[in-house]
Amino acid sequence: MAESGLICETQPWKDLTAHVDDIKKTHLRELMSDTERCKSMIVEFDGILLDYSRQCATPDTLNKLTKLAEAAHLKEKIEGMFKGERINSTENRSVLHVALRAPRDSVINSDGKNVVPDVWQVLDKIKDFSDRVRSGAWVGATGKVLENVVAVGIGGSFLGPLFVHTALQTDPEASGFAKGRQLRFLANVDPIDVARNIAGLNPETTLVVVVSKTFTTAETMLNARTLREWISSSLGAQAVAKHMVAVSTNLTLVEKFGIDPNNAFAFWDWVGGRYSVCSAVGVLPLSLQYGFESIEKFLKGASSIDQHFRSAPSEKNLPVLLGLLSVWNVSFLGYPARAILPYSQALEKLAPHIQQVSMESNGKGVSIDGVPLPYEAGEIDFGEPGTNGQHSFYQLIHQGRVIPCDFIGVMKSQRPVYLKGELVSNHDELMSNFFAQPDALAYGKTPEQLLQENVPNHLITHKTFSGNRPSLSLLLPSLNAYNIGQLLAIYEHRIVVEGFVWGINSFDQWGVELGKSLATQVRKQLHASRKKGEQLEGFNFSTTTLLTKYLEASADISKDDCTVLPNM
Repeated sequence: MAESGLICETQPWKDLTAHVDDIKKTHLRELMSDTERCKSMIVEFDGILLDYSRQCATPDTLNKLTKLAEAAHLKEKIEGMFKGERINSTENRSVLHVALRAPRDSVINSDGKNVVPDVWQVLDKIKDFSDRVRSGAWVGATGKVLENVVAVGIGGSFLGPLFVHTALQTDPEASGFAKGRQLRFLANVDPIDVARNIAGLNPETTLVVVVSKTFTTAETMLNARTLREWISSSLGAQAVAKHMVAVSTNLTLVEKFGIDPNNAFAFWDWVGGRYSVCSAVGVLPLSLQYGFESIEKFLKGASSIDQHFRSAPSEKNLPVLLGLLSVWNVSFLGYPARAILPYSQALEKLAPHIQQVSMESNGKGVSIDGVPLPYEAGEIDFGEPGTNGQHSFYQLIHQGRVIPCDFIGVMKSQRPVYLKGELVSNHDELMSNFFAQPDALAYGKTPEQLLQENVPNHLITHKTFSGNRPSLSLLLPSLNAYNIGQLLAIYEHRIVVEGFVWGINSFDQWGVELGKSLATQVRKQLHASRKKGEQLEGFNFSTTTLLTKYLEASADISKDDCTVLPNM
């Protein structure tokens, strides 16, 4: 890499910049007619098929991207991550979410210590606890079986586990293990989220899992105190020990809160929140719902991709290919967004989870050495399951801005339906769209084609599709716990690859701190104004005006009106 450490100063980056003009002279209609090119852009691993032939790229583009990866020392950085080097340099931490799903006999070191035994100690504890709760050996304060779980967390402590839960809900095997049980996730500090999550639940049959590494996260702890009040006002303060457990490293605060430290499940500084779904953060609530054996299959799926990511050559490596193509689209072709389009309703929470993993990881304006980036990095991620998205934002994707798309399909439906007399099964109908949309984006429709179809002249421009809009297709064999783990790990590592090539730190998130600290000032002012009648001070005119209006409008809401009652 160049002396300044910026990847854009290397020859491979300059070669790719020059190569953009060559690509802009081509159209995907031409590129797709080259069978040999298409063959070279289809990769398979463990039954998963990646087809990136509809990217605006040639084999030469991929060769140049591979050289860029070499200049960025991608392979060495990946190896450094697996070896426990402190690659999160701004927080002086290892990045070892891969250790969370490593086989029991693996050796993954952090500061010279193999962390895998610690991981499995927690996993064994989760298995034992979840088995006891599910079997009725562990019961609530009144002797009733705990059939309902509310997991309280925010950000990475919520979005990842919610994605996996939503994906498993309709898996025949997992849903069989979940029969008669409910799992809900409380994240937003908005009291409406509390009301919705405890609606219809009985404190006697509810277990609350509080997820906070430090046990100080403001939103999570307020929600935890709210549910503690909900339980204790109905069952007495002593019931908390039977109805609340913690995922945390701060045993002192866990105990002070009223939770038995023996019922706290550890995780570590080398686990970032958005990469923590395979830790107790996700494994505990998911095991309570589906049984530990189901979630162990999920962990094994993720581990299979970890091993592939570490060992496969670049041209066959799914996360590496995906990451390099994202760098190409963002930094060279100038496409800042990416649409994640799973053709399975079970994956409806994939895009919200990847939004966080991607944008919190790579939403950075400086290099890992603190140098301002002279190029664009990071992607704007959004998405919706097909075919819902087709009737929503696909209009913009087809005829508005160019947005590279990830199409994710599944060969076998979790819940197949075939209606007598229908031309195809329901899943075939869904997948017909999965196969058609990438070609529609790639080929488009020309004015000449429209004239041949006798489209009136005044509608020609309205019905013309420019095409040449890049996408890739990821086809999974099925959507069981193992495949869901694989999909998660593919996206996690893809995002890491992007960060490694861009030369940024994908593992810190200082950007979330400023708003939090300002909210603390506002919170103090609200308290002072409501309880002591103090005047607003220290805010600009705009914020002062808004705060004044808010305080006036909400002045008649007393503390008693806000008490959480058991029947809330």
